[in-house]
Amino acid sequence: MTTINDVARLAKVSTATVSRVLHDIGNVKQATRDRVMNAVEALNYQPNILARQFRTKETRSIVVVFPDITSPFYSKVLLGIEAVAHRYNYQVLLGNTRNDPEKEYQYLDLLKQKQVDGMILLTSRIDQADVVELASQFPIVLAGDYFEGLQVPMVAIDNISGARKMTEHLINQGHERIAFFSGPMYRNFSKDRFKGFRQALVNHNLQVCEDYILEGNYTIDSGYALTLKILELNLRPTAIFASNDQMAVGAIKAAQDMGLRVPEDLAIVGFDDIDMASICEPELTTIAQPKHVIGEQAMELLYQQMMNIPLSKPHFILDGKLIIRESCGKSFECNRLHQVK
Repeated sequence: MTTINDVARLAKVSTATVSRVLHDIGNVKQATRDRVMNAVEALNYQPNILARQFRTKETRSIVVVFPDITSPFYSKVLLGIEAVAHRYNYQVLLGNTRNDPEKEYQYLDLLKQKQVDGMILLTSRIDQADVVELASQFPIVLAGDYFEGLQVPMVAIDNISGARKMTEHLINQGHERIAFFSGPMYRNFSKDRFKGFRQALVNHNLQVCEDYILEGNYTIDSGYALTLKILELNLRPTAIFASNDQMAVGAIKAAQDMGLRVPEDLAIVGFDDIDMASICEPELTTIAQPKHVIGEQAMELLYQQMMNIPLSKPHFILDGKLIIRESCGKSFECNRLHQVK
């Protein structure tokens, strides 16, 4: 009976390369691909999918664990995951934790009990040591969050760079009193966005005012409440950087309810570029995350693990793009220059 080893030997490639060609993944040169397929045809090699499923007890399903099913950010990432999973004939099970770490552990049990073939974690409240241990035994991918030095396949954006880029844009518009609304600081990407914000201020010799730094929970209501609180200060900020778009939308609503004009009286910016960002009034300046691509790449990494294909690149750090819209226009800079004159 012809095996994958026979195909690899005839084509003079590794078995991993044969797997990539047969499953149409990864970057394989066309000449190599042709050599593999010629070997497959010459040897009449036919992978026994049913036998492989029986041997490995495959379920042809994966679970995606995320903190909030109502989040428009995660819904876009899920669409990317589902698109690739469908291509590879995998079912996607959804695990909504409602920000409860205990629920994350419950979904991890699905892996241990072999009720699913792999897992994508869009949330990261469980202990990192537990994630590392499980990743050594089961196919796991972290997506949307980045852990420095963690030896687990992951896909994320450079949150530090994105937040620094946004803060520098506000500074270049003439803002020096900038408030920052973080998300829950137990999240790594919340810490990284705050780190990028602080770096930009320090780089421009601006003071980091602790009164302007408030922690929210990434909801519209949170952004609304934090804005009302920040506007009670005697010396108000001239700009608010909310570390996600939902909080930024809440901030815009609060400012408008208080009789302020955005951006003339108060500039407001966000992060993520959800659909709402381009249709709110005014349209929101934000950092666009490649949400669909994050999902696609995460599922590709998971699939390669489930197929026992060596990962040539286990970590993908993608770039966020500054999208400039109406919510932090040049009105503030023009008004400031007019007052100086």
